[in-house]
Amino acid sequence: MALGRTTLVGPRRPSSVLLSGERTYGATVGLGRLALRALQVTSRWSGEEHLPERGPALLASNHVAYPDFLFVGQAGLARGRRLRFLARHDVWDPPVVGRAMTAMRHVPVDRRAPAGAYLAARSLLREGEAVCAFPEAGVSHSYTVRALMPGVAALARELALPVVPVAVWGTQRLWPLRREAHEPAPRPALARGRTVDVRFGPALHVAPDADLSTSTAALGARLTGLLEELQHLPEHRPRPGEQARWHPHHLGGTAPTRAQAHRLDEVPRTAVRPTWGPLG
Repeated sequence: MALGRTTLVGPRRPSSVLLSGERTYGATVGLGRLALRALQVTSRWSGEEHLPERGPALLASNHVAYPDFLFVGQAGLARGRRLRFLARHDVWDPPVVGRAMTAMRHVPVDRRAPAGAYLAARSLLREGEAVCAFPEAGVSHSYTVRALMPGVAALARELALPVVPVAVWGTQRLWPLRREAHEPAPRPALARGRTVDVRFGPALHVAPDADLSTSTAALGARLTGLLEELQHLPEHRPRPGEQARWHPHHLGGTAPTRAQAHRLDEVPRTAVRPTWGPLG
């Protein structure tokens, strides 16, 4: 199958292995839906027409809480796509979880040596899969789009694939973040009736001769625009006078500013620093 400048043809896994992995994917989705139903979470998505229904698709999502993949994946299923996520390699540490992640064809990312994840994502795209990365390389403690890794732009440039930006918001109220380095990691919040929104945006095209830093900055701006659209929705805004640590500082919340979050965000040195979003 030819796409743009690159012929996307790669080795396929045996059909029995693929079938087992898809069953694992389906069972995991079912368990996730049961959990969300128990918590009475309202999941919404919009702009899904920007996600191709077939063929290789490269997505880039912001990251505000650990369960983001669950909701972005659910939105992808509404479009008939099972997304393959790039996730922190330590998610694979528990053996049962690791085997399930591998079966579902998700990709472990070691931020100190990301080349392996890049090659694995490239192989999946060449097979026609839909691959979603979190280019912030970690959760943003300021709830703004922080520094981005250039790998998504590099994949888009090499494979002549557009990047579909994705914003997710509301998950930070299901699993809050710590505000100080010495604090223990918070546990999931079990309050009922939360709302989570996922929004897909128009694809970002990366030219064959594009500068990766410039293209990554353009992606940061796209993600910021989508995210702030969701953050301004009435159901996601703090009440007057509320000390909303789950909402960004520049929009009236009490989350750390981008500068304050710097001591909490573990940002790789190769990341592209923000020229988008709030300055402080």
